Amino acid sequence: MADYDDLQYQGISSDNSKRSTRILSGVKKFCKANLLVILLLTSLKLGIIIGFAVKFGSNRDFSKKDVEYISFPGTLFLNALKMVIVPLITTSLISGMASLDKNAYGKLGGKAVLYYMTTTFIAVILGIIVVTSIQPGRGADKDAIQREGSSQQVNTADAFLDLLRNMVPPNIVAACFESYKTRQVPDEIEPGMVTELMSNITGATVTMVMTTEDGITSLVNESVMTTKMPMMRYKSEGGFEDKTNVLGLVVFSCFFGAIIGRMGRQGEPLKIFFDTFMEAIMRLVSLIIWTSPVGIFFLIMGKILEMDDWQKTFQQIGLYSATVMTGLAIHAFIVLPLILFIFARKNPVRYLFGVAPALMTAFATASSSATLPITLQCLEENLNIDRRVTRFVLPIGATVNMDGTALYEAVAAIFIAQVNGLNMDAKDIVTISITATLASIGAAGVPQAGLVTMVIVLNAVGLPIDDITLIIVIDWFLDRCRTTINVWGDSIGAGIVYERSKDELQRLPDPFEDNDKFSIGYQTPNINNTHDDTTL
Repeated sequence: MADYDDLQYQGISSDNSKRSTRILSGVKKFCKANLLVILLLTSLKLGIIIGFAVKFGSNRDFSKKDVEYISFPGTLFLNALKMVIVPLITTSLISGMASLDKNAYGKLGGKAVLYYMTTTFIAVILGIIVVTSIQPGRGADKDAIQREGSSQQVNTADAFLDLLRNMVPPNIVAACFESYKTRQVPDEIEPGMVTELMSNITGATVTMVMTTEDGITSLVNESVMTTKMPMMRYKSEGGFEDKTNVLGLVVFSCFFGAIIGRMGRQGEPLKIFFDTFMEAIMRLVSLIIWTSPVGIFFLIMGKILEMDDWQKTFQQIGLYSATVMTGLAIHAFIVLPLILFIFARKNPVRYLFGVAPALMTAFATASSSATLPITLQCLEENLNIDRRVTRFVLPIGATVNMDGTALYEAVAAIFIAQVNGLNMDAKDIVTISITATLASIGAAGVPQAGLVTMVIVLNAVGLPIDDITLIIVIDWFLDRCRTTINVWGDSIGAGIVYERSKDELQRLPDPFEDNDKFSIGYQTPNINNTHDDTTL
């Protein structure tokens, strides 16, 4: 009987040992497969914790130079990402367009544009609903809200003309490092004309003071005598500035790739060149990706140390921030996953986990363009999205698809109206909807580009541009949140376009099927002259 009990105990112990081995093996396999995600989450948490610990534990104010030194490793990481943006966008679009026939890329492009416009407009409507429901600006003390920075005068017509100008750059090489921008500068007024305009509006009362060669002539409404506020005359002055013209590169690459694809055998050498160039860039990206945990840690810690008084900031415009965050959360966790499930039949949770490294990088860098290399890697490696789709859809999406920015601009515009005690009628709401949608398309994928396009929205509905300084103090944080939503929307768009285009893609040869898939790690050749991807 004792022998039987011993054998039974040994059997149970053996089963428990096997179960423990399987669990341990599963944990090791999970950690190995998701090592980058784990490292990124760890670095993000450590950056926040250590940043606040150093800020409140040191009892000192960190100068701009101190923050620059602390953030230096993160700056190097960000520069490394920016370094590959231009070759990545151009080669991926040219390679992708050249690999598809005219009917295929026409359908892919149509589906992508339809998705971008639909989700952006939904984001704007959602932002309007949220801000009108919560009303964060009602009852707010305008003077009590901390103002920081200065507003920038923008002419709406000039802004849209700049968008069209940048789509067709006069020099494609120069477009790699400069773009055209029209600025509003103070106008020089000749002697004998008005040299200063001052106005004060109280209801229907307007007071103007005009200066001529003979002296000062005042035109005053005698019923009201109040303090006058200065007004400045501006004129448009255009020129090139040091900023990559991503939109021009996208347009050129699309047309150039399409022409190469229609050249047949004559275009094969160019097609092979750009395919190979693209693979080389993606291998370089694979190396840069492994430095992202270190870079993100220092970027987040430096940004926290840079804050002057974060408690006061959130107290002053905390409800506005909460409104923006609420709208972004609804769009990110309800609207976009629902669209993904309905049109692509994919599990949103698994999809979110697959693009997690790109989302965390987007939050750290606040730039959808800088995150593009990692977004491509996540979709192609983790989610197995066809490279013909990702390399065509994602570069365009990183340039024109700005769901988070559109939602933010709608909320910010109505918030400023509420602070000023102005009521938005139906016409103003429609104007904000259309303008925010179009302005977000023109927003470059760089940090705080939404502030510039924000001025366009304010101009469209006649809101005071100077009041944009009310929200600058918190914009650094909200910019990271809306950039993350932008990248999440781009990723979902690529997945939907892929699922809805499988039939067309299956009828076409895959130009990448004989190429080595880029991978984070190294490749080991086998005896059949093929390559197996070994992920470290």
